[in-house]
Amino acid sequence: MRSRHLLYLSAHQMTACRWQAGVLADEASFDNSEAGQQAFAGYLAANAKSIFSILVNVADEGFHLETIPFLRGADRAAIIARKLGQFFFNAPLTTSISLGHEKSRRKDERILLAALTNHDFFAPWLAALARAEVALAGVYSLPLLVPRLLRKLGIADERCLLLTIQDQSIRQSYLEKGELHFSRLTPLHQSSIAGMAQTFSTESLKLQQYLVSQRLIARRQPITAYLMAHANARVAIESSCADTETLSFVVLDIEDCARKCGLRTLPADTRCESIFLDLLAMAAPRAQFASDEQRHDYYLSLVRSVLRAVGAVALFGSVLLSGRQFLDAYRLNQESEALGAETALARQRYDEIVRTFPPIPTSNESLRAVINRYAELERSSGSPAYLYREISRALDSAASVELDGIEWKSGALELSRIPVNADAARNAPLAADQESAIVRGTLRLGPDSNPRQVLAAFNRLVDALKSNPKLTVEVLLQPFDVESGKALKGADADLEENQPRPFKVQIRRAIGS
Repeated sequence: MRSRHLLYLSAHQMTACRWQAGVLADEASFDNSEAGQQAFAGYLAANAKSIFSILVNVADEGFHLETIPFLRGADRAAIIARKLGQFFFNAPLTTSISLGHEKSRRKDERILLAALTNHDFFAPWLAALARAEVALAGVYSLPLLVPRLLRKLGIADERCLLLTIQDQSIRQSYLEKGELHFSRLTPLHQSSIAGMAQTFSTESLKLQQYLVSQRLIARRQPITAYLMAHANARVAIESSCADTETLSFVVLDIEDCARKCGLRTLPADTRCESIFLDLLAMAAPRAQFASDEQRHDYYLSLVRSVLRAVGAVALFGSVLLSGRQFLDAYRLNQESEALGAETALARQRYDEIVRTFPPIPTSNESLRAVINRYAELERSSGSPAYLYREISRALDSAASVELDGIEWKSGALELSRIPVNADAARNAPLAADQESAIVRGTLRLGPDSNPRQVLAAFNRLVDALKSNPKLTVEVLLQPFDVESGKALKGADADLEENQPRPFKVQIRRAIGS
């Protein structure tokens, strides 16, 4: 992970600090001269892989309150850029802060336009950062951190002033509803406790008069000025800063403020640089002055960090997956070895049991052949169930048929030796893979029936049997002796009017079909 460095730029020098594990440590200071800038370039080269943030505290800055229409996206950015160009011409370090929308029907947005106006002062330092190609997270102004400081301290006044001292200057900020509206920096000519106390009183009154003249507050508007100072200067400040009808003073102990802000090292005097640097390190404000081009290397560092994080997550996931696969493989290997051991033990027990059997009078091969032959014969043996079921199905379509008997044989008559009468069929040799059944029955259609009706009923029975393609049906005896070319007369039926008409049918089927 890249280390973080904070650069504090004042009118006289650049101070470099290192932020590590929540502790801010001074590293070096560089004068605002050519030699100091060369030393600063060497410092950047030695920390080229770090991320830098600049906190600026100079008097060359401008603030302007503006109201713009209710816009979003590119239209809002375009109108803000045009307003910045109008009020801060030729100032590359600019930013804007939204102060919320008005409650009127148009919902116009109030914004604070800010700029660092002396570009020549910042140019050498920014050029050194660009030449070193270090990651610049942003250029921040100290007043932009004042709203966050008030939230840390729990100050929620409608309107208030905050005065702080840092690097031989006094910062005066005006806030309304917790948002910055104006700030200015004046030099601190006397650094003694009495001088600081007098400066607090004088500058507070001047700032109040300026706000009244700019109509930011009403003439009789009461306002509170919060003064941040060390405990040893509290008595002198309270004696110099007397309350008036419109301006009251509250002295804040700088050590208590540092504790509320989370500083581990408390300030030794009234200077507040460490508090603002700590606030910047913990959570930088969204508004900053550097352009996208100046932050190009920072964006690249963010992309690299994301890629490294994704790679680390993927690597961690791969390690977890490979570990799980290794554990699964180890478990399966253990189970396989256990099964192998159980198999070997079972085989050993089986061999021991087999050795207790009496000797077999034949070899294993002969016994295996006999068993295989028996299984083959068992598969090829037939059962009359199939033929009986088909005969029953055919009788359902012939209600006038009375069954006299069925002769079933395991095997079927050979095709080359089909008998011509019932006795021959009964004694014919059968193939081993066929079965046959000879069905004997009579037809009784009643006294009013004729031979044609009897033959039609018989043919229905035969057709029902032939509907199964697996069966071969042969008629051995028909109800009437019908020869080719011989006419069937009604008088023939009258002679045998009350006699039933017998028939015989042979059915054959290949076993296993």
